[in-house]
Amino acid sequence: MTFADLGAHPTLLRALQQRGYETPTPVQSAVLAPEHAARDLLVSAETGSGKTVAFGLAIAPTVLGEREKFDAPKRPKVLVLAPTRELAMQVQRELSWLYHHAYMRSVACVGGMGMALQLKLLAEGVHLVVGTPGRLVDHLERGALSLESLEALVIDEADEMLDMGFREELERILEAAPRDRRTLMFSATLPPEIVKLARQWLTEPQRITATPPQQQHRDIDYRAHVIAGREREHAVVNILRAHDAASAIVFCTTREGVTHLAASLAERGFACVAISGELSQPERTRALQSLRDGRARVLVATDVAARGLDLPDVGLVIQADMPNDAQVFQHRCGRTGRAGRKGTAVLLVPVERRRGAERLFFDTHIKANWSDVPDAATIRTRDEERLLESLTAGDPPADEDLVLAERLLEKLSPQAIAARLVALERQKLPDPEELPLTAAAIEAEKRYQSRPVQGRYENRGRDNNRFGNNRFGSSNRAYGDNRSFDNGPPRSNYGDNRGSWGAPRGDVRGDARGEANPFVPRDRPFSERPPRNAPDSAWYTLNVGRTQNADPKWIIPALCRRGGITKDDIGAIRVLEHETRVEILARAAQGFDERSRQPDRQDPRLQIERSTAPAPRADRAPYVGPPGRRGK
Repeated sequence: MTFADLGAHPTLLRALQQRGYETPTPVQSAVLAPEHAARDLLVSAETGSGKTVAFGLAIAPTVLGEREKFDAPKRPKVLVLAPTRELAMQVQRELSWLYHHAYMRSVACVGGMGMALQLKLLAEGVHLVVGTPGRLVDHLERGALSLESLEALVIDEADEMLDMGFREELERILEAAPRDRRTLMFSATLPPEIVKLARQWLTEPQRITATPPQQQHRDIDYRAHVIAGREREHAVVNILRAHDAASAIVFCTTREGVTHLAASLAERGFACVAISGELSQPERTRALQSLRDGRARVLVATDVAARGLDLPDVGLVIQADMPNDAQVFQHRCGRTGRAGRKGTAVLLVPVERRRGAERLFFDTHIKANWSDVPDAATIRTRDEERLLESLTAGDPPADEDLVLAERLLEKLSPQAIAARLVALERQKLPDPEELPLTAAAIEAEKRYQSRPVQGRYENRGRDNNRFGNNRFGSSNRAYGDNRSFDNGPPRSNYGDNRGSWGAPRGDVRGDARGEANPFVPRDRPFSERPPRNAPDSAWYTLNVGRTQNADPKWIIPALCRRGGITKDDIGAIRVLEHETRVEILARAAQGFDERSRQPDRQDPRLQIERSTAPAPRADRAPYVGPPGRRGK
């Protein structure tokens, strides 16, 4: 079926033909269906599905009717709301070429850009206004924007708009718009808040699901790599080198992370630009344009780039930092595999957060391919294959090139010429990185997975049935409860040496009854656990204690990340008043001793030093008896 078969407006049909648009996407076919004509719509569709062209085609009969072009511009007839500046400006560009033959005049009203020009254009008269909620409310309060003549209103990325806290501004705009307008609401997901908003402000909206759930991920190859946290940058380098995508996006959680990673990649020779919330709009625009025209190949960004950017040629997305929730994860991945193109989405998973990644894939109904980060040898092999392919493919050499080749053969042998050519090509490419800590972490995890599982802790509860055996024996807390740590004075009001769960505090290996310590994997027989104060273990001192809120819940992940070890390599943990003593088993002590001395960007103030003697028992408060009976 073509756009003409769907009844697209003739004026817009000319623009589509000039752009080479022939076959409509599912969302475009859905909104143009005859049964949806002139109705309010609530549409859910994945990113990159052609939503902008879809609602541009849908509102044409409403704002143009049988006419071929607009009348003289006065008050706006169409208003489009977008959550971000980049998305608003992209929508304006798309609708400008779509309505080019209709002589449409438009303006983008977004923050971060000059107010004077927007006021001037609004005063001169426009047909279409595209803007962000905050700036549009400013124009409404100034009296510069009037919605009295509005015939169509479009809300794009409505779920993101609510997540960013624009509900109050959105309702202010909807209240100012005429009641007899036509409203189209587009959203990647349809949470209850969106459905409630649609029922309140739309008139009997027709709900459309343009992309079936089973087809949402078909154009994206999802991959997950387990890494050691300290080798995250090296892993990003190797993934970029291995895939060699025309353009890629690397997501970080914080602005500081974006700045540091972008500088590191640029230093290694990658053509890289960065985007974060601290940049001005012109700086963002220049960065995106350099990626579009090929001057840059890698974009490092915060989640500000996860939605609404028109970058159809992105072939690779790397999530260097794990996202905070499943929705952010999906929007990040949605930057690739757009408009029918194939793409790859890679998630870097620190070894201690693998269970969280598995839950993330489960919640998003995504089947990911777990594999190792490409190593240096693999990358060099792929470089050789690409070089051979590039030299053997293409048109035959020109005559002048053959003449130069003959002159070279007079001075050098064919083998020497080929070797120098290979060396020149390799100089253009950043060197791959070695990942020794990641290899050690993966090997340790494999050893752990190969241990026999005891029946007592198999399939404990609903959480284990979904994600496999819970190695720590707790479905809600990542490390179980910490009731058996001797980490200071008792917290009970009665001073009876009981923890917050009421169980007696014992050593890190368990109490006198042999109760398992939650930080020792419970699927190992008790006889296989290393004894406390083992003669072949080493003790280390950390410069944090109870006065600094030291807690094994964060000490153990820090030790694993910083020392390149696993929880199995950690023995007793004793939290004292001003320091913490940790026992490391001999099999990991040598490597831990070397790695723990290196500076750590995540915990720069945490110092780890080797101790010469075992740690003393944790100091305790004296027993004073229950309240009301002291001194008797």
